[in-house]
Amino acid sequence: MNTPGQERIVTPAELRERLRRDGELALVDVREELPFSRAHLLQARCIALSRLEVLMPQRVPRRSTPIVLCADSALNERARGRLARLGYTDVSALEGGLEGWVQAGLPVFSGVNVPSKAFGEFVEHAYRTPSIDAKELQDLLDAHADVQVFDSRPYDDYTAETIPTSTSAPGAELAFRVPEAVAHDDTLVVVNCAGRTRSILGAQSIINAGLPQRVVALRNGTMGWRLAGLAVETGAERRLAAPSREAAQASRAAAQRFADAAGVREADLSMLRQWLDEREARTLYALDVRTPDETARDPLPGTLSAPGGQLVQATDLYVGTLQSRILLLDPEHTRALMTGAWLRCMGWRDVYVAPPHRVRDMAALLATRPAPLPTPARPGLDVAEAQAYMQAMDVTVLDLSWSRQYKRRHVSGAVFASRSHLGTALDAHAGSAGYLLTCEDGRVSGFALAEAQALTSKPVHYLAGGIAAWSAAGLPLTGDGQRWSVEPEDVWLRPFERPTQTRQAMDEYLSWEVDLLEQARLDGSLNFQAYAPQRPT
Repeated sequence: MNTPGQERIVTPAELRERLRRDGELALVDVREELPFSRAHLLQARCIALSRLEVLMPQRVPRRSTPIVLCADSALNERARGRLARLGYTDVSALEGGLEGWVQAGLPVFSGVNVPSKAFGEFVEHAYRTPSIDAKELQDLLDAHADVQVFDSRPYDDYTAETIPTSTSAPGAELAFRVPEAVAHDDTLVVVNCAGRTRSILGAQSIINAGLPQRVVALRNGTMGWRLAGLAVETGAERRLAAPSREAAQASRAAAQRFADAAGVREADLSMLRQWLDEREARTLYALDVRTPDETARDPLPGTLSAPGGQLVQATDLYVGTLQSRILLLDPEHTRALMTGAWLRCMGWRDVYVAPPHRVRDMAALLATRPAPLPTPARPGLDVAEAQAYMQAMDVTVLDLSWSRQYKRRHVSGAVFASRSHLGTALDAHAGSAGYLLTCEDGRVSGFALAEAQALTSKPVHYLAGGIAAWSAAGLPLTGDGQRWSVEPEDVWLRPFERPTQTRQAMDEYLSWEVDLLEQARLDGSLNFQAYAPQRPT
């Protein structure tokens, strides 16, 4: 039992019970994604200590949310202090951390986005989603059969590599855009992703939407395709146009039937006002489920971009608080309805959609009540000041971006560094006269400034606005000349991203996905449901 002033501790048995009862809870693991991927609690959210100030307000916006930290004791203690400075008031730690959970005989899980991946396997079993293997599909394509393939991943993943002839239709876009794109009744519709989850969910989405054509998932996605010795296509740019008004109305009606069956509710402005008034007692996520392109062209203020397919595929990256309230916004409505139905199937109870004619009114209301976001304590250098600083002395640029971002583009000569290992980076470049910290947008480097200054007597500054500001000023960035102060731990590399033993990694990953549902059932904290839409009469 804890007494006032003591560190608040939750035993494994107590946490297991809390995960099974009503009430909001954020289970937070502050390790980097790579160690997190090796073993973690099923419902844990990976919110790395190195990015805590940036990610935590987005993923756990309510400062009074009950939080349980579940990494090792030393990291939990560091996170507790940082969360207190951010204003979080109800923070506990798992007794013994992850090791204590294991010693209590409770299950841990490898991989990332595990609840969503397990849900994909549940959907295949519950709905008996049909599938096709890679060689059978290739034979049909070779025979010029009437087949249309749709890639349900984000557009950037699609252009990197896809099944030959496929067209991009990410996640929730399938039910919205595909019906009008399939002209013949006898067409075989195939949905693929990189592995299994989005292939299954994508195919089942358009089946549940009542598409009359035969619909199948590509078994094991592009990984299965490559394991079969077949060639992928790179650089594809095929995309589906927005449907006509008549087709959009039909897809909306189909998605509405699924959403009604699943128990998705419609919100109104008075409800939203009440939720905003209750925001200190109950968490609200307002999520724009359109494509990133649409969101960039026509932003909905006060919302977070969470494209529908990705929201279901990686719910833990958007919604950090269990049993929270979720509001989905989409002026076309179909994507919000379809996404909401799947979230209800995943076990989220309080899922709402904004009526299409009220989406902008709701966004405007949300924008008047923004959640407070922390900012770095000290100002950074603007681009011109940073250039002058770099020209005046021998400065080493330490880039604290995500490692994937650093690989794509960074300031020429910049060194990849981890906030968790700043001392290592500074020691490796001890001959420098000064240091400039940067990252994607200047926030992580701004929060890391004081830590870096405490580790060296030399001048340290950060670039305000980060790489985005550098690019906006028309200054060059490069993906060449990569320099690494530490091996990156911030991301788990997908099997096809790994430099060696790629086939083995793909085989192991696909086996892991297939086995995941049974493992998740041992944990007992998930509550998946299968809702069947009513067919039109």
